[in-house]
Amino acid sequence: MSCTRGPLAVLAVCVLLVAGSAGCGSSAERERGGGASLAPVGRLLEDRDDEGRPYREVGQEGAPGVGIEVQPGAADGWDVRLTLRNFRFSPAGTAAGAVAGRGLAHLYVDGRLVARLRAPGYRLSGRLVPRGTHQVTARLYADDGTVWVVDGAPVESTADITASEPGPGTAPSASARRKARARAATPSPAGGRGSPDRAGKAS
Repeated sequence: MSCTRGPLAVLAVCVLLVAGSAGCGSSAERERGGGASLAPVGRLLEDRDDEGRPYREVGQEGAPGVGIEVQPGAADGWDVRLTLRNFRFSPAGTAAGAVAGRGLAHLYVDGRLVARLRAPGYRLSGRLVPRGTHQVTARLYADDGTVWVVDGAPVESTADITASEPGPGTAPSASARRKARARAATPSPAGGRGSPDRAGKAS
């Protein structure tokens, strides 16, 4: 009787140990992932951005959104502020993967990548915005580098800004050198806008 139960008891203990190890491993993975599921979301499209990164389309329900506002800074430069919906920035060092509502933003000036953002605020250097009118765009990406897309369009927002030189006899102050023109630009799905000039009037 005891000889029959012995192997079964050992087998039961082994099964419990294996199950316990698997449970610990999955718990550790969940901890590394910050409690978020690492299962792929959305579907990859054939379209890509200008840098060759594929589009990842998700449905409208709960889709991420971004808005952008750009204002002249106190010193030489521009203050960029993003408004996010259904989206959180992932910390630096996050493992590559597409997690719903997570990732980072790429900031472009006239289509040229100038920064990768993991926070809603950024100071854009004045040397990147010479005299004239420019487009500043924020676009949302997953942590695996794919572009978040809704209805076939990248989730992004654009604001037009105009940098102007001081006129004759005008002190070269920051407010005289720079102004922004308000324009609702790419409403995908949140619109972007520049700021009014120092007098509070949109030009």
